Amino acid sequence: MAAAPWALRAASFVVVFAAWEYAGRLPVNPAFPPFSDTLVAAGEMVADLSLVAALGVTLWPLAVGVALSSLAGVAAGVAMGLSRRAEWLFVPVFIVLQAAPLAALIPILVLAYGVGLLSKVMTVCIMAMPVIVLNSFKAIRHAPSSLIEMGHSFLGSRRQIIAKVILPAASPVIFAGLRLGLAAGFIGAILAELLISPTGIGDLITYHQSVADYPKMYAAIATVIVLSVLFIGLLDRAEIALFRPERRSAR
Repeated sequence: MAAAPWALRAASFVVVFAAWEYAGRLPVNPAFPPFSDTLVAAGEMVADLSLVAALGVTLWPLAVGVALSSLAGVAAGVAMGLSRRAEWLFVPVFIVLQAAPLAALIPILVLAYGVGLLSKVMTVCIMAMPVIVLNSFKAIRHAPSSLIEMGHSFLGSRRQIIAKVILPAASPVIFAGLRLGLAAGFIGAILAELLISPTGIGDLITYHQSVADYPKMYAAIATVIVLSVLFIGLLDRAEIALFRPERRSAR
């Protein structure tokens, strides 16, 4: 029974790849290659190191931006969840940021900070930060009052109640926000490379599209998706290791 979830996940991948192969063979569109051609193209790009080099360029601003967004976003969300004044002061700002078309701000960042690393890091941050902050805020604000009252009944200090009651109870929603923020950060990193300067994976996508080498273009896109899924999986494991002992014992 323990292997059933993994079998179902594998089956879902098989179905998706088979549908991709079938749609590419029809073809649905001349610009949509079969999965097998995309896989071969990915192998060629790994062999000539173009994909590896592009990933190195893309992952650096992504890692810096996601790390800053995660640390600052969770801290800000927790602070707003614990303080009504901080909530009234900052929550409206992040609600507006989440609703705004943030990609439209990228040209402004270019004008202000140029086409270097700083603009790309800031693009990742403005894409990832709002969802992380607001999820962390909601997680803290909706921590079960019964658990908090129990902490008070055991004479726990404010610091102990926050560290041992509120944060563990809020961790599922906080990590859900981190996963969403990470996905948004990947989008921001690729947008930065497409709109600010043609480097990394964004450059590969643009170049192979311009020369109509669609298998390699889709291979570059699929690489970003695979990396995003892997990093989200690592976040899930970090949550289990830090805050979810019941899920850790069930594995």
